[in-house]
Amino acid sequence: MGAPVELRDIEIFLTLAEELHFARTAARLRVSQARVSQAISQQERRLGGLLFDRSNRRQVRLTPLGRQLRDDLGPVYVGLRDSLERARQAAQGITATLRVGMLPFNIADLHPYWKTFRSRHPQWHLQIRRAPFIDPFAGLRNGGLDVLVVWLPVEEPDLTTGPVLFTDPRLLAVSVEDELAGRTSVSLEVLAHRPHAMAPGMPDYWEDRYLPFRTPRGHAIERSQTISNGDDLINLVGTGEIVHSFPAHVTQYWAMPHIRWLPIRDMAPLAYALVWRTENENDPIRALARIVKDLGPMHPHDMGSWDYPAGIER
Repeated sequence: MGAPVELRDIEIFLTLAEELHFARTAARLRVSQARVSQAISQQERRLGGLLFDRSNRRQVRLTPLGRQLRDDLGPVYVGLRDSLERARQAAQGITATLRVGMLPFNIADLHPYWKTFRSRHPQWHLQIRRAPFIDPFAGLRNGGLDVLVVWLPVEEPDLTTGPVLFTDPRLLAVSVEDELAGRTSVSLEVLAHRPHAMAPGMPDYWEDRYLPFRTPRGHAIERSQTISNGDDLINLVGTGEIVHSFPAHVTQYWAMPHIRWLPIRDMAPLAYALVWRTENENDPIRALARIVKDLGPMHPHDMGSWDYPAGIER
């Protein structure tokens, strides 16, 4: 009989199945790449088959065996992890956990909401995590998240849209070597026939709101590459391989000398709101929604770290 599989090894496998990149998996789990490789190799030896295709040195792919194991293990792991966490919290007098996933980067800017929730409801644990762009609503549907902070509109029949937390103007990120870098602003028309990158698995209407498929004059805005995370996206901009539109708050995280941020004059701002699965609505979800309504949407002047480029009105 083989050695038992440790919970950490399952976590490593499932994280690599999501990231499809050994270095990002190691960074996310705060372990060494050697530890990730060791865990995967041990599981492959135990099962007698490969879980990942490693022929691409930059990014791995799941094999059919790997996909089957991911689909089978995912719900089991989430259930076991949550059971252990509930037991730990019960020992501390905590009766529930509210798990909030963030698509925007500005977790710190929204601190007044988090602080108020914790102050009003000390019996509930608030957990805030970055959410993936790939298949963004999956976390709500598979039980991994209770609430998602996401741009509107969300037109999913099983999801409820709550109050808006903030609204953000739009900027175009370009390399300093790009011919656009010397401008003070741009229009949507310049995005036509320029290469862009987007994550797969987004509903068309929702992706179109973030980055339209066509300009107002009907010219196509092409997606030349797919990405799985924000770091890859901004790196492609910095090397001049793509240009890309962003909400303005990202400039405080990606203030890089080799990237220019240009206001997009005719691109509507993005409103970010709470979204949750309707059938899973509970007291902690309703409490957070009530707090956002009580405090109202955040504004740029409320967020001290928010430093817009010239040309964006606060």
